[in-house]
Amino acid sequence: MKLNKYIYLLAVLLAFQACKTGKNYVRPQTVLPAQFNTSAAASGKSIANIAYKDFFTEPTLRQLIDSAVLRNFDLAFAIKNIESARLSLKQANASLFPDLNLQVNAATNRASDNSINGMSAAMFAGSKHIEDYNVSLGLSWEADIWGKIGRQKEAALDTYLQTEAVARAVQTQVVANVAQGFFNLLMLDAQLEIAHHNVVLNDSTLMVIRLQKEAGQVNSLAVQQAEAQRLSAALLVPQLEQTIAIQENALRTLAGALPSKIERKVSLTAFAVPEHLTTGIPADILAIRPDVKAAELAVMAANARVGASQANMYPSLNITASGGINAFKASNWFNIPGSLFGTVAGGLTQPIFQRRQLKTQFEIARVEKDKSVIEFKRSVVNAVTEVTDALVKLEKLKKQRELEESRVQTLKLAIKNADMLFKNGMANYLEIITAQSNVLQSELNLMDIERQQLGAMVDLYRSLGGGWN
Repeated sequence: MKLNKYIYLLAVLLAFQACKTGKNYVRPQTVLPAQFNTSAAASGKSIANIAYKDFFTEPTLRQLIDSAVLRNFDLAFAIKNIESARLSLKQANASLFPDLNLQVNAATNRASDNSINGMSAAMFAGSKHIEDYNVSLGLSWEADIWGKIGRQKEAALDTYLQTEAVARAVQTQVVANVAQGFFNLLMLDAQLEIAHHNVVLNDSTLMVIRLQKEAGQVNSLAVQQAEAQRLSAALLVPQLEQTIAIQENALRTLAGALPSKIERKVSLTAFAVPEHLTTGIPADILAIRPDVKAAELAVMAANARVGASQANMYPSLNITASGGINAFKASNWFNIPGSLFGTVAGGLTQPIFQRRQLKTQFEIARVEKDKSVIEFKRSVVNAVTEVTDALVKLEKLKKQRELEESRVQTLKLAIKNADMLFKNGMANYLEIITAQSNVLQSELNLMDIERQQLGAMVDLYRSLGGGWN
């Protein structure tokens, strides 16, 4: 009969546990286009699935990225957040098991001879001293009849997975920042080379104008303007050298290292944006892009907390048990089975006066879930926008580069003609100074456009979710 009662009680508990509070997670509805709204997008598997070591194959760049992934401070901090969330998850998993405590007590008490306790002790125990020796194991367990503990565990798991996704998002940004910084450094190298070449060109022009002044063909104003033009070109050299040093330091900081020079044996022109960069479909972002995944996991955790806070308003069933050995004489303490004892108890606790507080906590949890849904939807829209922006940049920068290359070639030809005409007295010094200034600016612009193209490629790779694998 007793066995049947226990079986019945267990069946009731299992039935209650099936009554889980809160709703199971359902992904919020998001409106996504069938494809990215640009002709530059290519169908096929997204480039985000390519590991960064295969996407960035240049040895120096890949070494810088590897160092940053290993030592970057922001990424190291995010990894520590993962460890903290993992410990919280272990704690949440342990909450499903009962608490077990060991107690060992020894006490002695001498009551007053004139007290009831003292007279009773002398009468029944034959001694004025009352001793008590106890060793017991105490067990306490809350039955998860409304799924509260299960929801708490679910929230802890989602939070743990969210920290992993956040760390991946940090890595994608770190990889992109290193690549952008490296391409910027190569652009500065190219611009410095252009500046040096232009200084030499201005030196040659200045020398010719000085000779013409000595011959009485031009006045002092021509020499002064030519000198000013040469100084303007020369000024670019220390400015670019300063920017290069700062960019090198920035890259070292990303890699968690002290400032130092970065050795490089490659030029900006060695890199080219592939003709076709496959993006996949916008729906892929939900699975690949880590910050979007982190935002969705935040919704899942918030949804679980709603269920846990709702369960707090319902009765809780606590089962306690204790057992051990107890004696009032040390000599009989371990006299078994005579000193054995045991108790089992169970009770339901229904919050009454805390109801307003618990209901408020439940309503706040629902509001927090709604906020997380908004953040998730915003992250999806931002992700699609960033991909579209990168594709537009790639498309338009390609046209800009073609036009700027044509402009550079035209201006270089103009310099040749102006130089020839100037030496034959058929063009004045202002025309050759203007031609040199124009070609300098045009060549600098061309290097910047090439850097922007490579930067747009990096932006596309990151915005699709690439860089964490």
